[in-house]
Amino acid sequence: MNAAQLKRYCRALPGAVETLYGEPENWLVYSFGKKKFAYFKTSEPERWRFSVRVSPDRFVELTDVPGVKPARYRGRFGWITIVDVAAFPGSYLEELVQASYERARGRRQPVS
Repeated sequence: MNAAQLKRYCRALPGAVETLYGEPENWLVYSFGKKKFAYFKTSEPERWRFSVRVSPDRFVELTDVPGVKPARYRGRFGWITIVDVAAFPGSYLEELVQASYERARGRRQPVS
């Protein structure tokens, strides 16, 4: 899955809103209501790096994976950044987005 496909997936979630923030933020944000569930960085040198919120357990697990790091300024709130989405299986990215989306909607995913 590439960045364009992941953007389409995020947009297609029921009630999802896509908002582009220009300078100085340079983010493409996906939200449900007033709660963000995913975003892309849109400026260089981090263009199309993808961030999503994860559970505390997943945060520890995922930040040990090469190509994943705590999100800048938001890592302390459980957000991770995936440097290159094309390096991850699409189904895995969809699972992460879905869990973050459900959290933004106020619905908890069952722990697996």
